[in-house]
Amino acid sequence: MNPRARNVGVLGGGSWGTSIAHMLGSNGHRVLLWLRDESTRESINTRHVNDRYLPDHPISERVEATDDLAEIGERCYVIFCVIPSHAMRGVAAELGRYVKGDQVLIHATKGIEADVDRHVYRRMSEVLREETCARKIGVLSGPNLAKEIMAGQPAATVVASKFPEAIKVTQELLVSPTLRVYGNHDVVGVEVGGALKNIIALASGFVNGLGLGDNTKAMLLTRGLAEITRMGVALGADPLTFSGLSGIGDLMCTCASPLSRNYQVGARLARGEALEDILESMGQVAEGVKTTRAAKGLADNLGVVMPITEAIYRILYENLPVSDAMRALMTRDPRSEVEYRGR
Repeated sequence: MNPRARNVGVLGGGSWGTSIAHMLGSNGHRVLLWLRDESTRESINTRHVNDRYLPDHPISERVEATDDLAEIGERCYVIFCVIPSHAMRGVAAELGRYVKGDQVLIHATKGIEADVDRHVYRRMSEVLREETCARKIGVLSGPNLAKEIMAGQPAATVVASKFPEAIKVTQELLVSPTLRVYGNHDVVGVEVGGALKNIIALASGFVNGLGLGDNTKAMLLTRGLAEITRMGVALGADPLTFSGLSGIGDLMCTCASPLSRNYQVGARLARGEALEDILESMGQVAEGVKTTRAAKGLADNLGVVMPITEAIYRILYENLPVSDAMRALMTRDPRSEVEYRGR
């Protein structure tokens, strides 16, 4: 038994939320995992498996599934929020009724909230700050595919917060012989890298679906990182953050792995499947689809040029053929390679 064991809350019973809960439980902590689906709660509590998202991976017996947010808010000093971006505000508002100002909220959601009609866009830490009284807010992000984490394969992640205590306690809770947890104070950079890499992962799926080679893949990743960095810097991020785990690390992982949902969506679109059919068949959120719309609107607001994001937006929402999008990208005017702002 861990002599420093805590009660820890995790909100969200998808593959990543379940993986975080399992890691915490494996480290000896008592975990309350909040999720709405009754049958999934039952499978976790009786058979210690999430048979909806991770049926082949047993979950620590220290994880208890619940639908009681009040219990989590009142008993858990640290709460991990692993809710899809479109649902985060609603859950955060409900959680806000129970948490106190000194509790630690760490989100692990790689997306951006978008009110397209009002041209208002929010990072997840901003949503948590608006809907709760908690001050010690942070983000957990990095190249972390849930199935590989559950299999115990070595990995690393990063927690970012303006509050050193939030970083320290997250590291203490999660670090293990198979997981390195690094700290960073650049919340904006870590959030932007985690969210926008999903757009490039969609494009990487296109490249794979079209049967294109390594030259194209390398071009996509490096130029994708360039426009992610441009957006991050425009929002106040440190450009060096994007050379870390939540930037190039997550980008490489998500763009190369068929386990990535966004990669899968891009590959299937390139093969001619309809977006609606793909999303319906997956049963899980591919954040890149919604994030593309948010990033396009945010780029327009800030005057940040993001040609790959623009191309993916037109493919998803304006039915532009992939071949036409590729041609438009390849025939842009020549320009300097190394930059953080501008064109």
